[in-house]
Amino acid sequence: MALVTVATVKQYLPEITGSGADSDLTALITRAESEIARYLGFPLYDSGTSASLDDLTYTIYLDGPSYLDRSVLQLPIKPIVSITSVHSDPNREYGAQHAISGTEYDLDKQNARLILKPKEATQGFDSGARAIKVVCVAGYATAPADLEHAICVFVSHLHRAKSAQGKESNAQRGATVNYSPRTMPPEVKEILYSYRGSGIVA
Repeated sequence: MALVTVATVKQYLPEITGSGADSDLTALITRAESEIARYLGFPLYDSGTSASLDDLTYTIYLDGPSYLDRSVLQLPIKPIVSITSVHSDPNREYGAQHAISGTEYDLDKQNARLILKPKEATQGFDSGARAIKVVCVAGYATAPADLEHAICVFVSHLHRAKSAQGKESNAQRGATVNYSPRTMPPEVKEILYSYRGSGIVA
């Protein structure tokens, strides 16, 4: 389900009147939100075929805790809505005996971190290839205002570029008009920067 509506996007496209473009805008919103999700570092959700910003279930495998603090497990996407289960097992069997109870850690939702409680934890986070398995719900039920704005700016940018798709410039009446790239605008990237997952470096 898209985080922004066609009606909201139309506020950024005052040249559109009526409902004739609604189906095209609906499809464009879906594609733009998926591209933004990939930019933010969202992997495919469980049974998913494309990245999504919606709050969905993810099964994440990690090689170990934070290098600087082994009581901290950094998840690659944010925000985290809830944790379903955590297993720490270097043998990658993830049985019940390797489960870490929710009473043994604190969940920092906005920074996507699990922090073991010193007086409650009965085991630590192991290190090794895919040693830790986390099943969680991550993403957005509703978009924060600036994220919604970024989506709308990107969608309006893509919509206006449709008429010049495949062209870099156009000559009219002795003058040449250069078209902007069909990539994510810098304005959008600047808004999205603080929403990116911990493992994104580009």
